[in-house]
Amino acid sequence: MSKNVAQILVDALEKAGAKRVYGIPGDTINHFTTAVAKSDLRWIGVRHEEAGAFAAGGESYMTGELSVCAGTCGPGSLHFVNGIYESHRNGAPVVLIASDVARTESGFNFPQEVDQKKIYEQHSHFCEYISHPSQARRIVTKAAQAALTKKGVAVVIVNGDMFTETDDDAMDWQVHRPHPVCRPNDTEMAELAALVDGAAKVSVYAGIGARDAREEIIAFCKKVKAPMVHTTRAKEFLEPDNPYNVGVNGILGNKAGVEALEDADLVITLGCDFAYTQYYPDGKKIAQIDIDPTHLGRRSAIHLGLVGDAKTTMAALVPLVAEKVDASHLEAQLTQWHEDLQGYEKEGEESDPSLIHPQFVANMLDDKAADDAIVVSDAGTSMVWMLRHVRANGKRRFLNTLLHGTMASGMPQAMGAKLAYPDRQVIAMCGDGSLTMLMGDLLTLVQEDVALKLLVFHNNSFGFVEMEQRVEGLVDHFTGLHNPDFAKLADACGFAGWHVETADALAPAMDAWLRHDGPALLDVKVNQMELVMPPKIEASQVAGTALFGVKAVLDGRAGEVVDLLRNNFLR
Repeated sequence: MSKNVAQILVDALEKAGAKRVYGIPGDTINHFTTAVAKSDLRWIGVRHEEAGAFAAGGESYMTGELSVCAGTCGPGSLHFVNGIYESHRNGAPVVLIASDVARTESGFNFPQEVDQKKIYEQHSHFCEYISHPSQARRIVTKAAQAALTKKGVAVVIVNGDMFTETDDDAMDWQVHRPHPVCRPNDTEMAELAALVDGAAKVSVYAGIGARDAREEIIAFCKKVKAPMVHTTRAKEFLEPDNPYNVGVNGILGNKAGVEALEDADLVITLGCDFAYTQYYPDGKKIAQIDIDPTHLGRRSAIHLGLVGDAKTTMAALVPLVAEKVDASHLEAQLTQWHEDLQGYEKEGEESDPSLIHPQFVANMLDDKAADDAIVVSDAGTSMVWMLRHVRANGKRRFLNTLLHGTMASGMPQAMGAKLAYPDRQVIAMCGDGSLTMLMGDLLTLVQEDVALKLLVFHNNSFGFVEMEQRVEGLVDHFTGLHNPDFAKLADACGFAGWHVETADALAPAMDAWLRHDGPALLDVKVNQMELVMPPKIEASQVAGTALFGVKAVLDGRAGEVVDLLRNNFLR
């Protein structure tokens, strides 16, 4: 029995494991949405397609399984772009059904016509048209396979009139998901072992590509007395119960994480593609191991570059290296890591009842959130508070926009995670600027009955941008925000909200917010003058902040300088 292309697409997506489709209905996908309505797929109707792409990416990042977005020709499909880019860079397996105008009008600059392939092929693993009904299942299946095996986005472009074309759909195309193992050859492994044996102080720098190699890394660190530094994306996988963990490198990191790499004779980077060259140690030997050979040496000059998966390579390396006796390098970094953690705790203390520092909020959330909570943050300062103050314990999951760095991602990504895990506590740590970018999709939480918990760090500014400007010695411009009372906004949308302005009111409000059955928002007015302190304070940063002080005084804003000092340096 023949089926139309819309039915074939929906069936192929279901067989590939998809459970939800995010989008807004419209002319060129009406036959597709009709097929979805008659299937077991759940349509999630968002208010902005960008939110749909973020949500699909949040779902797929957390589950590792396929999710789907569907957009109407030019405007609808284009609205997905930023969320699709975010999902692709996160490695979230998402398929976008990008429709186009009817074939009879294609190529004549028909209203809403765009060249979808030129737009999407730069940030997808697969991007193809369905040119004939007989290709429908094959194209969609290959798209799903590319998304799932290459970890990222695949795009299927369908002209609106193609959805009604029919085919007997006789060929049984299926998704295949192999899991090969890979390590360097024996000669390369011996060379790596010789580097380890010849170095007095070894450190490991592990990224999300080493997410499955935790036990192997621990065994290596134990044998050679090496501290392990991890990237921010690897936090949830490598940090918990790891006696060799010393934190994070980079501007969002901690002192031990930076010094463990600077003080080493040999750094082994493992599944790590950390982008900021200035945070790699100068003049030290670096051995890089990555499954993708194009990643070797692209962030920093390296001494040895090897291709392999982290788990298999480290398991093979441990028996080849000699055990080290001197643990002074490891012990020094562990001592510093303990001091760094104490510093985070101290930053979260609140002595002024009229002021709420964001670290105080994040520490309290860490204490009160469920052991298996899923925590998602926006870009900017809320991301910093999550990474520094919400602990990984092996059960919690984390997601933030570290590779694309886009505003507005937190709430919709958390929505997708909550839809995937309805029985788990899912918390979005939102900046006020980011939340207001896609504020319309607060209504989606009510319409789709998504019991998400939103925590708004309400500082009336683009806080991270403001901090960047001040550290450069500039008087901040255009960063101020006029915001509503977000708790009242939640109430107007149809769900519960709490508003807090004093430190002593935070704990009971947070308890009620977390207990609430259904979507809920906690709006916390936090200190606007909070600086994000890097792990090491450079003279240029101090000079830049001081220069801001001079300029601000000359600009008639002396009160802000006093507040900046009181809230950050005189605590």
